Amino acid sequence: MVASGAVSAEELAHARTQLATAQATLASAQAAVSGARENVERNRALVDNSGIRNNPQVTAAAAQLRQAWLNKQRTQIIAPIDGFVAKRTVQLGQRIAPGTPLMAVIPLQDVWVDANFKETQLKKLRLGQRVELTSELYGDDVVYHGKLQSLGLGTGSAFSILPAQNASGNWIKIVQRVPVRVELDPKQLQEHPLRLGLSMAVKVNLHDEGQGLLPTAPTGTPTHGTDAYDKHLKDADAAVNAVIDANLGNARD
Repeated sequence: MVASGAVSAEELAHARTQLATAQATLASAQAAVSGARENVERNRALVDNSGIRNNPQVTAAAAQLRQAWLNKQRTQIIAPIDGFVAKRTVQLGQRIAPGTPLMAVIPLQDVWVDANFKETQLKKLRLGQRVELTSELYGDDVVYHGKLQSLGLGTGSAFSILPAQNASGNWIKIVQRVPVRVELDPKQLQEHPLRLGLSMAVKVNLHDEGQGLLPTAPTGTPTHGTDAYDKHLKDADAAVNAVIDANLGNARD
């Protein structure tokens, strides 16, 4: 038709352009169909043999809900231990930043005594030996009972920020002191509570053989722990399960 003059060359060019556009649209549609089939197979592989609770989308939504629940609960600051507020550095209405110390909580039912014995007094000290203590607060009327919990592995001067470095010929002998930790009876602490920083007089029963100079086995359990945040985790899991159960009920209905 172009050769005979019935159709102009411009109309032929427009027809070829429309044909190329239609072919491109067809190829795009075929690619979309192929991608959709791949997504169906992929999603089918994710959800095959899985229930509502372990469905990937349900699991992701449950994680978001759990995190939002914990964020809301953590707007209230909970002390990790039971005790008494000894020093408060924040006031009502004051803005605080994360990591700012707010107060010091002292567990008076679980305090100990650090006795600084001279190095000349350490020869017969052993772990587990019985100890009697008196404080300046109550005087000799109240006698605390405890035991040696640990013997320091270095003097106080050795662990100072700037330990002394005495050169040869310029040295004056000073009797060093080693910290010895004494564990107190919790019942006596409840009856006669102590305060931090008090002066104590310590008497160790050297006739007690004790348990040696060094511990023979590592500590199996941590000295201190807290379960103050366990309730938050349990409440978050309960909220997630409640939402899933409610939707399961609607699905059955």
